[in-house]
Amino acid sequence: MEKTVNNKAWFMVLPVLALVAFSAVIPLMTVVNYSVQDTFGNNQFFWAGTEWFEELLASERFRDALVRNLIFSFSILAIEIPLGIFIALCMPRKGWGVPVCLVLMALPLLVPWNVVGTIWQVFGRADIGLLGYTLNNLGINYNYTQDPVAAWITVIVMDVWHWTSLVVLLCYAGLVSIPEAYYQAARIDGASKWAVFRYIQLPKMQRVLLIAVLLRFMDSFMIYTEPFVVTGGGPGNSTTFLSIDLVKMALGQFDLGPAAAMSLVYFLIILVFSYVFYTVMTNVGADKPQAKGE
Repeated sequence: MEKTVNNKAWFMVLPVLALVAFSAVIPLMTVVNYSVQDTFGNNQFFWAGTEWFEELLASERFRDALVRNLIFSFSILAIEIPLGIFIALCMPRKGWGVPVCLVLMALPLLVPWNVVGTIWQVFGRADIGLLGYTLNNLGINYNYTQDPVAAWITVIVMDVWHWTSLVVLLCYAGLVSIPEAYYQAARIDGASKWAVFRYIQLPKMQRVLLIAVLLRFMDSFMIYTEPFVVTGGGPGNSTTFLSIDLVKMALGQFDLGPAAAMSLVYFLIILVFSYVFYTVMTNVGADKPQAKGE
């Protein structure tokens, strides 16, 4: 029997499609238009073709910023994902401690990005900041405004403080969704804690971990406000990521063509890496036979 399709349902999503077209597609087309043109002011544009893209891909400035972005993003994933899983495993499943832990985990996520940057900018100051003052009194030479290593450590620790809670909440949601019958069967079989984590908890968290990895990669790769407020991209260019370099190019130098080309390449890089993460994580364990009822 042929299934009846109600095409009238498309009228319900037309407002959403119109909103997306207005807020995303039209600005994207504007960027594409700028990326293939040049201007000398007075709203006069000249066809440039792929000139800006060729110049960008051959630019050492772009490659350096890209490498810094990749190092930062993979460092964030290597720290926040295992740390988030560990904290989620330590959180209680029942009792009054559950709402307390959830509220404490959610607090850093409620702080606006520019406020986070301002907090850590003051907190890490060697003269008035508690962190900088304490470390220097302990004999540790810490000054994120002059030392690139200290600047990197400050930016990474700041991001870990701000966003690990998101990974914790996602992992905790995956853990509490595991039926108690799995744990009862593990206790009967005498499984160790590591075996329970390896064969029960980790596979059941696979979907939420995929979401966590994708969200944290995209957000860390597009990070701008926090490092810009704390270090301004310095000292030197040590913490100048692609987003900061893009803003400098577009607003500081007013090079609209190169900035538009860079934003499109930036966008494509995020899409490619996100697709790779999604493909790899969805295929992990896909060839393994599953037990009945799963």
